[in-house]
Amino acid sequence: MLQRRRKGRPLDRRGCRHHSGCLRERRGRQVHHCRHIWTIHSHNDESPCQAGNMKMVPVENHGVKCMSIGFLVDKDAPIVWRGPMVMSALEKMTRGVAWGNLDILVVDMPPGTGDAQLSMSQRLRLSGALIVSTPQDIALIDARRGANMFRKVQVPILGLVENMSCFKCPKCGEKSYIFGEGGAQKTAEEMDMKLLGEIPLEISIRTGSDEGKPIVISSPNSASAQAYIHVAEKVTRRLKELAEERLMGPEILL
Repeated sequence: MLQRRRKGRPLDRRGCRHHSGCLRERRGRQVHHCRHIWTIHSHNDESPCQAGNMKMVPVENHGVKCMSIGFLVDKDAPIVWRGPMVMSALEKMTRGVAWGNLDILVVDMPPGTGDAQLSMSQRLRLSGALIVSTPQDIALIDARRGANMFRKVQVPILGLVENMSCFKCPKCGEKSYIFGEGGAQKTAEEMDMKLLGEIPLEISIRTGSDEGKPIVISSPNSASAQAYIHVAEKVTRRLKELAEERLMGPEILL
């Protein structure tokens, strides 16, 4: 989306996990929590700090701002939170962050249909839900449930993305379908969803993520990067279509 001049911001809302903080190459962070206000001190400005309006300033990397629970806790600290604490964190990480002007806010949600997903759909006006799953049957069960939940709460489904669709050998180029083949395509057809793309399982994606360098930045012309770019293009196109449909909706006069 950044390459398409979209001001997008990822928000990691996986309340019990904090991996995205590791994927964004953060170092030298010290975190202090005083009463209900987070204050962050960093040696190299790689972590959120507090703005003058008492909102957290998100971390920025490659022109994209990001907020994650991983920025606010120690690296190895477990997050043992009950429902009310999760809801409070949800509020702080959405409305308590100085995002600035946005075109798109991407919220990374955990699999399942629990309180976090329901609260997100109720508290925020979601433009759509993008379902991501590996092609194996056990993962697609969660994908189906997630899609049905969002439909039940009137959130449009943007489509389905198949992650880790296949492994391409870096030496011979042969494809191995480790998690099965065609599972996402079949599920998309059965649930009347569009399959927006297939993201391969490649070493370059993993190493780039560990180093905080997305594949679309480090190797923009690679097949993997193009797969991500094509998915982003389809998502933004669908969001634009949905926005136009809302504007053309019936006028209700009281």
